[in-house]
This record gives sequence, structure tokens and C-alpha cells, in this order.
Amino acid sequence: MTAELVRGQNHPLSQARLEIRVSAATPVVAAATLGDENGKVHGAEGVVHPGAPTLPGLEVSRQAAAAHRLAVDLDAMPDTVHRVTVLLALPAGTPGGPVRFGAVAAPSVAVTGLDGEEIATFTLTGLEAETAVVALELYRRQGAWKVRAVGQGYAGGLAALFADQSLPEAHRLAAAVDEAVARGAARSIAAPPPRTADSDRTRQTHAPALGPDPSGSPYGTQSPQSTTGPTPGPAADPAPADPSGLTQRTAPTTGSIAGPTESTGSTAGPTSASTAGSAGTTTGGPIDYHHPRRRTTAPPPPPPAAPPAAPGQPARPVAGDATGWTMDERLYNQVWGMFEDLARTTAAFRSAVDFADSRMEKELEQVLSDPRSRIGGQADAAREAARAKHAQLVDQARQALDRDVAQLTAEAAVVEPALPPAYARWDNPVWHGYRVPMELPMALRLGDLHLSECAQLRIPMLVRLPLERGLWIDSGRTGALDGPFAGAHDTRRMAMESAVAHVARLLAVHPAGEFTVYVIDPAGSGAQALAPLVQTGVLAAPPALGAAGVAEVLAKLTQRVDLVQMAVRGGAADALPPDLDTAQHLLVVNDFPHGFDDRAVTQLRYLADEGPSVGVHLMMVADREDAAAYGPLLDPLWRSLLRLTPVPDDHLADPWVGHAWTYEPSLVPPGSQVLQQVLTQVAAARRAWRR
Repeated sequence: MTAELVRGQNHPLSQARLEIRVSAATPVVAAATLGDENGKVHGAEGVVHPGAPTLPGLEVSRQAAAAHRLAVDLDAMPDTVHRVTVLLALPAGTPGGPVRFGAVAAPSVAVTGLDGEEIATFTLTGLEAETAVVALELYRRQGAWKVRAVGQGYAGGLAALFADQSLPEAHRLAAAVDEAVARGAARSIAAPPPRTADSDRTRQTHAPALGPDPSGSPYGTQSPQSTTGPTPGPAADPAPADPSGLTQRTAPTTGSIAGPTESTGSTAGPTSASTAGSAGTTTGGPIDYHHPRRRTTAPPPPPPAAPPAAPGQPARPVAGDATGWTMDERLYNQVWGMFEDLARTTAAFRSAVDFADSRMEKELEQVLSDPRSRIGGQADAAREAARAKHAQLVDQARQALDRDVAQLTAEAAVVEPALPPAYARWDNPVWHGYRVPMELPMALRLGDLHLSECAQLRIPMLVRLPLERGLWIDSGRTGALDGPFAGAHDTRRMAMESAVAHVARLLAVHPAGEFTVYVIDPAGSGAQALAPLVQTGVLAAPPALGAAGVAEVLAKLTQRVDLVQMAVRGGAADALPPDLDTAQHLLVVNDFPHGFDDRAVTQLRYLADEGPSVGVHLMMVADREDAAAYGPLLDPLWRSLLRLTPVPDDHLADPWVGHAWTYEPSLVPPGSQVLQQVLTQVAAARRAWRR
């Protein structure tokens, strides 16, 4: 399974012969350096670039291009080479070309086998003024090779990058690279033309950099005091940005952890039950992340004042301690602020530990480099002093982290019980007083997020409503955190149970008649998990079975999308059929691709691309490997949906520092009847609304 890396993460390489594939929205120069066991590059002869494109075990392209394939043979590398660093740079002096990476879509790199199967991918989000970047490195450790995502950018271009690697005459070497690229300019590959809403049906979304898609973090990039809620930052995922807040690590996203704005969802999309209003959102250009029901011109009232704290003690936390027009909005912004605070304080801790490690290594290296002081009491004292200083620095960083985490934990203890049903866990007592709402809430909880340094502190993962992105509930192996849930049958069952919990929550937070759910279950394998939805009658129709059922449901929803789009574009929304369901629609697809032929797959892609603009969304419960038979056809679908897992998995990233956040789904406690009680009320409200 492909490893979707974030900055600093590594992954083992099981093959010696590899390709490194680079994909960018503009021509870039690809190069690499070969370093020894300390990472030192011994002069220009250790640099492979367009002017000298071949070294033992490595070959790069002679020209600038929007796509590259670097050939790597690790077995052919000299024994002295322990690190291969892959570099990307914008070609100098390109007329009309971008002058910085921040002006174009984030490039991505993938390490693949010779058969084209991806081993690891990395999207370089968060770049701004940089014109050169260290994308990733392959390094040898204890006889085995690994790949690490780096993403370190340099505003000074290749010259600054080479200088940082202590290469002599870095400016002359960078000039030689530019000269070689200029000589091959006639053969260079032009960047693809910009896509427009007319030429590209794929939804164009801005992803905050977690990535946030993810990331693609789930909360955007404004401060918690934003009047209208978070907006996306620089680009997450494609992932989506996704963080969106969170972005998926396939493409911020964060992460790219849109928000729960874009890595996890966004506020763009239909704003009411009106079909014309729902269809008013365009499929191209930036998404408006302002909540459709929070249009204001004046600033919201200030948050409630916190009770006075004892002298020398931190202020006592208060639920709703953030700016907003309603308690829901204040709580949403407060959760967003907690998420950002935890991301930044953890980043500070990790940075401090890295500094302590590098300082100790430098001091020990100085001791060992001098033969006169390498042994004896002086050397032992120097080593002990270096280790003591390291322990002191790490301890100081840990104390600061523990202090901040303790404050956030106390805040979470106050905020969690005060959350409304849409934001609350299923075990929150607020569900026992549940009533079908009269108004759509600001956001929806899809699970919890936490970091390894403070696993006890959970931050709610909230996605803005109305939905903009659909969901992919992964029913395959999800990575190292699977633990005991490695069996395919157990994982598929849990994925379907997780999907049902998400569907139930979506139904519960929408007013009666404003959310319609269809289910495709071709083989009937999800019947047990779907029982609460079927028995309470909250579905628009029984789950569709077999190829005929798949075709019928897809045809119905495709026709709805076509009708609404034609009516809106022609200015004839009043001419829609009177029996057309104007509610938001969700299509849940289980066991894909079972029961799907080529026509059905094409319709599914159409719904994914065009549906969100007119209120039709997807929830796929599937294993990406099962869909591999369709090749690259479904890759855009996979990347356009927010990937969630039925078990804890660290595939989401935030838009600020790119942490790998562990996601845990929001599930109903075993033996609890809360799901049945909530769905029963939803069904009763739907029946009353139809009368």
C-alpha cells in the first residue's frame, strides 16, 4: 500500500531499482546530490544535474519539465554513498514563468518500483517565496535504504541550497545548472495551460497547507476570532486542503486536515433546501468558506469573560471562550483554536528536541575529530557534558509542552460536555435530549485527532456544513496503526459501521426533509451494519442490490444533477419538475467496485465532479486496492474525497506545521441504544414533514 508521507516522515524501501516521479504545474529542474554517511557532499562531482545527468546508480533529466522520472539503482551506488538528496528548482530566466513555488500548485514526488507501483508519495505544500527545494532523500541506515520526506525550501534558489550543503563555489555550480537548462530549453516541456471551469469538471478547491489534504487540518487558517469562520490557507491536499484544515497526506491537503473546512470539508456548496440556491455554487475558482447563514457586516459580540484566576495560576477555561454570534459558532472557533494551539506547541517541542539532538551530535563530533582529545578523561568529561546539556534542553522543552497540554486538557474537559449534538461524541449525554433541529448547524464532528506526544488529549475533528467534499471510508489496510484489526473481514465490517455512524449523524443534524440518503450495496454484504438505517426507515429507498440496482440509483442521481444544472444555467429554476427532491443528497457506496461496469464507474465520477455544486455528495466505503483494476481513472475520485479510516490512523496533517495527526472515528459505544433512538426521531420527523 502506498505510504503518503508528510515532512520528516520516513518509509522503508524494499526494492533497489526505483523511479522517482516528479509532477508539477510548471517546468522545474530536477537534480540530486550524493552524500556520505554524515550527509556531506564531496564537491561538484557528487551532484547530478542537467549538465551532468548521470552518476553511478542515478540519472536525471537534461531539461526542465513539468514531469520527471529519475532512475535510481541503489545497488549500483558506491559504498561511500549513504544519502541521495532529490532537489527541485524553478528554471532561472524563464519568460513569463513563475518566480516562486508559492505562485503555482504544490509539486509532488512519488517513489515507485519499475512496474510503476507507488511505494511512497509526498506533496510539497506550504512553499511560498522559495525557488528551490529539497524534496526528499533516500538514505542508508544499518544496511537498509529508506526514503524521507523533506520539503525544505530556499528563497535564494539553487545557489543557497548548494551553499547550505557546504558545496564549494555554490553560485558557480548553480549557474552551470541554469546554463545547461538554457541549452536544452528548445526541448523543454511546456506547462499545461490553466484549467477553467468549462474545460475541467473536477472541482477546483484551495487547500490550506497542513496539508492540509491532505493533507489536506480540518480547520482553515484564520484565527479563532474570525467572524465568519476559518478560511483555507495556502494549499492542502488536494488533499485536500485540506486541513482544509486537515489535509490528506496524498495531496494537500493539509493532510491536508481542509476544515474541518477543506481537508475534512468546507463551507462551500448548497446553502438551503432550495434547488436553485443549492446549485448556485460554482465548480471552479476559490471556494467561499464563509458560513452561508452567518452573513454579517458588524463584528460579533466579544466572548464571555473568564472567571478571575488565582494569583500565579493560569486562567480557568470557559466553554465558548471565542468570538462568534452564537454559542455554536463560539464553540466551533474555540475547538479550532485548541487544534492550532496543540499543533504549534507540539511543533515547538519537536523543534527544541531536534535542536538538542543536533547540538549534542555537533559537540560529540568535535570531541571525536581531535585525536588529542578523543580518549582519556577530557573526552569522557566532554561527552558527559554534551549529554547533560542535551537532557537539560529536552527536559525544558518537555516541561513547556506539559504545561501547555495541561491547560488544553483542562479546556477540553470544560468544552466537551458543552458541545451540541452535531459536535458531540456519541457517548455525550446531550444525545439523550436530542430533538430534530430546525436549522442546519455550523459544522459536524467526524471523529477525534491526537498527537503521539500527548495521546490523552483529543481534539474534535469538525467539518463545515453544508458539505463540499465527500468521504472515502477506507475498508482496506490503513497502515501501521491497524494493530489487531488486520483481518480483511473485520476491517470491512468496521468500515461499514463507521459509515453508518457518519450517515446517522448527518441525518440527525439536518432539519427534517433537508437530507436524503441512498445506499448502494450490490452484494448485500453491509446488510447487518445498515440495519439501523433500514429498520427505522430513514433511507430514501431500500439499499440497491446487484448491477441493476446500481444502474437505477446512479441514473436517478445523474438525472437530478443534469436537471438542476440545466435549470440554473438557463435561468429557469422555476421550471424544475414539482416532484424533484430539493434536499441535500448523500449516496453511500459499499463494496466498490462490485456490481459496477464501465458506465457505472463513469457516472460515479460524474457525480463526484458535478454533484457537490448541486447538493449531491458521495460516501465511498471501499478499499483502494480493490479499485486498482480501473487504473488512473479513479485516482481523481480518491483524491477529491476526504479519506477516513475505521481504526486509528495517522494519515491527516495540519495546515501550519504538517504534523501527522492520528484520526479516530466517532463510533457509537457498544450496547448503546442512542443511535436507534436518534434515528427513530429522525424518521418520525420525516413522516410528519411529508404530510
